[in-house]
Amino acid sequence: MRLARTTGTTAAGRLGLVLLASAALVAVAPPPPATAAPAAPAAPGVTVEERRLDGDVPRRILDDSGFDGVAPAFAASLRGAGSYGQAERAAVRHGERLWQRAVDRAQGRGPAGGELSRDDDRPLYWARLAMTRELRAWHAESGLSEAAGTRLLERLESASRGQDSMTGGGAGDRVKGLKRIVVTGFDPFTLDRDIRISNPSGALALALDGTVIRTADGPARVETAVFPVRWGDFADGTVERALRRALPRADLFVTVSQGRVGRIDVERYNGAWRGGFGDNENVSETGLVPVKDPATQPQWTTTTLPYAAIAAAGTGRFPVYDNTSVTEIPAGGTAPVVRPAGPTPGSAARAGGGGDYLSNEIAYRATLLRDRLGLGIPGGHVHTPVLQFGPGNTDPATGTVSDPVFVQNRLDITEQLRTIVQVAAEES
Repeated sequence: MRLARTTGTTAAGRLGLVLLASAALVAVAPPPPATAAPAAPAAPGVTVEERRLDGDVPRRILDDSGFDGVAPAFAASLRGAGSYGQAERAAVRHGERLWQRAVDRAQGRGPAGGELSRDDDRPLYWARLAMTRELRAWHAESGLSEAAGTRLLERLESASRGQDSMTGGGAGDRVKGLKRIVVTGFDPFTLDRDIRISNPSGALALALDGTVIRTADGPARVETAVFPVRWGDFADGTVERALRRALPRADLFVTVSQGRVGRIDVERYNGAWRGGFGDNENVSETGLVPVKDPATQPQWTTTTLPYAAIAAAGTGRFPVYDNTSVTEIPAGGTAPVVRPAGPTPGSAARAGGGGDYLSNEIAYRATLLRDRLGLGIPGGHVHTPVLQFGPGNTDPATGTVSDPVFVQNRLDITEQLRTIVQVAAEES
């Protein structure tokens, strides 16, 4: 079907820290077995990320969770679209439904669907990719411009990631005395090493979205979103588009990603450097973090979270650290140097406390936006422990998509991060 063009068609390394850090950190998973089946040939326009849908594990996750019908329902709506406007409404409507369905599932509302635990973030990730693949296939036959297709993908992505609904609360919250807290997570990543991977920061976002945390200073409502593991999306401003609406209405923000094994880190410093580790599209980027107005771009930004109080509070089973280490090129120098106590004056960033991958970058972008907007609110980045399978299931060759240790680890991480957000809200 070819659509008439209508108004609205203009378009708008180092593995370890989950989401997403540097070479000095522990690898998340071993490489895939040599006997892994080759990927199916890609259809025209299908991305590297979408191509992984043809594997056995993604299909099992979608089937077991009951999310296997999400993409076919979306495709049917697209086939009924007679204009760009109708296609855009379908993208937003189905994207919002997917996000809310994942949130409801994580928070115990409605049917869990299948055998996977409710708190699992992976059904959302794979169902979204199945939807974007359907949208690309439909767009290729629609006759719409490339710009229109890009815009439709942007609308689907932002709606299905909770970014559209992450407003930081409404005016009524002030009347109710509610604080407003923004929390962000990430998609799974390093899927070519282990396609079974889950990201506890994404699970946290689903568990907390729309919930109210009781603090000693009163209730606080949490609004969340998840972000892609793609350098290009960050360069295109996805973080700023989502947070520019939310942060001015927030009392606190916490960007979260998966980090080191067995520990939680509150990252004190964020660096303006991309270290080159491959993203979910197997794209590598090295150089300064690209931002608007680079002439005023600082090499470092800092957390304004109450890091000492968070580290001192007994929040759960994992030790919590105030991480001040960075890697810099000192003023007048040429070689990178690790600085355990933070950057020195005039230095050039090569890794923040959260490394040089997209976890460091979201922390850098969010805190830079805070500073450029002149917001005096606490905010910064926290790294969760690496989510691990139980003994006997760590090798991807087992094909195990979940086990009791894996589920309990994710639940424990979620509850400890919930408590950390509560501590941050009370101390702020």
